[in-house]
Amino acid sequence: MPEAASVVRRIYANLGRLLGGKAAAGLISLVYLAIAARSLGRVDYGVLVLVHTYAMTVAGIIEFPGWHAVVRYGAQTLADDDRPRLTRLIAFAGLVETGCGLLAIAAAALLAPVVGPRLGWPPAAMALAAPYSLAVLSTIRATPAGYLQLTGRFDLLGLHNLVAPTVRLAGAAVAAFTHAGLRGFLIAWLVAALAEWLAMWALGAFAARGRLFRADLAPGLRGVRRENPGLWRFMWGANIDVTLAELSGRVTPLAVGFVLGPGAAGLYAVAQRATSVLAQPAQVLGQAAYAELAHLVARGDRGQGLRDVLRRAVTAALVAAAPVCLVIALFGERLAVLIAGEGFAAAGVVMLWLALARAILLAGPPMSAALTALGRPGLSMRANFLSATALLLALPVLLQWRGLTGAGVQVVLQALVAVGLLALFLVEATAAPRPAAVSAEA
Repeated sequence: MPEAASVVRRIYANLGRLLGGKAAAGLISLVYLAIAARSLGRVDYGVLVLVHTYAMTVAGIIEFPGWHAVVRYGAQTLADDDRPRLTRLIAFAGLVETGCGLLAIAAAALLAPVVGPRLGWPPAAMALAAPYSLAVLSTIRATPAGYLQLTGRFDLLGLHNLVAPTVRLAGAAVAAFTHAGLRGFLIAWLVAALAEWLAMWALGAFAARGRLFRADLAPGLRGVRRENPGLWRFMWGANIDVTLAELSGRVTPLAVGFVLGPGAAGLYAVAQRATSVLAQPAQVLGQAAYAELAHLVARGDRGQGLRDVLRRAVTAALVAAAPVCLVIALFGERLAVLIAGEGFAAAGVVMLWLALARAILLAGPPMSAALTALGRPGLSMRANFLSATALLLALPVLLQWRGLTGAGVQVVLQALVAVGLLALFLVEATAAPRPAAVSAEA
């Protein structure tokens, strides 16, 4: 269908602009990983990964990003040519996100002395654990990111993808050259997180200059929920969905470190990085698709047209992933050694499992984005909750039984269950479209 093909072309044009930055960031990340892994060794590199993952996990549980609401309700304001309403919506989302982000920082700092010893953190890591909680700020940037998606500034989003990896690379080089050890690399990672946060807000302010005005906030924000019916319920559903979707990816390295030790966590982190060539498209495909799907739904297409767009987008993504999986299947161990050194050869064992899981999960973000655009984030939330809960409970048993391979089995099973449930719920949601007035369903 011409309309479906046109939307898919726009989705992949957006994806291309995002992946330009992601591809460069991926190459840079391999360089700083090689520097860190070779400088620190398997155990200390594993500690570096665990400290950062711990902060991001706490952030993911407590934070309340507003980009889904900015894009979905913002698409309606653009359709109605109502700029003041959009300004107030963005201010409201930013205020909620910042408040929850500050709470996440405090929680991460308070819990670090309890969690750190159980994950095998040495004194150098424990000394920086509380200050490193400021890395949570890197996640408090969804509101400006949503505005950039809404206005089609995927070029700026692609540029932002370069900020954190570039700063990490510079910091890793300095830490390695000065023999700063684990402490130096933790400081470098923290500085990169702060730069990532500042850069996104700066880019959002740049894009909004001359388009959004402070005078639009004169009526205050109390009426934002009235102007955007179902906003609060929608935000809760969308954010619980995001939390559950990302929870496994964040908790799994922590579980590996807890059960098998920091050294195994280091191996798992190298395998994750080697397969990020698949993970990054999965992450940005949902972003690239969501704005187009929101506009499509705002125009009233909630059925066959939406399904055609998703079918084409997902098929193209899966076809593109197949060669990457083949390369990893043939050369996984060599790839791990090339990236991180001989001490990390064992990462090849789990690499293929992660590649398969990431390929399967390429289908997930577009389907979640479609359910959210339809105002039914609760269905996506159920799929992620059921898959994450059931398979995370099995993770400790699989780790004890099969070691790192058990972690790989777990992520593949979870990917299959999550995508299968999303597909079933999407068929339900589009087979009997709800009236446009229905704004959210938990």
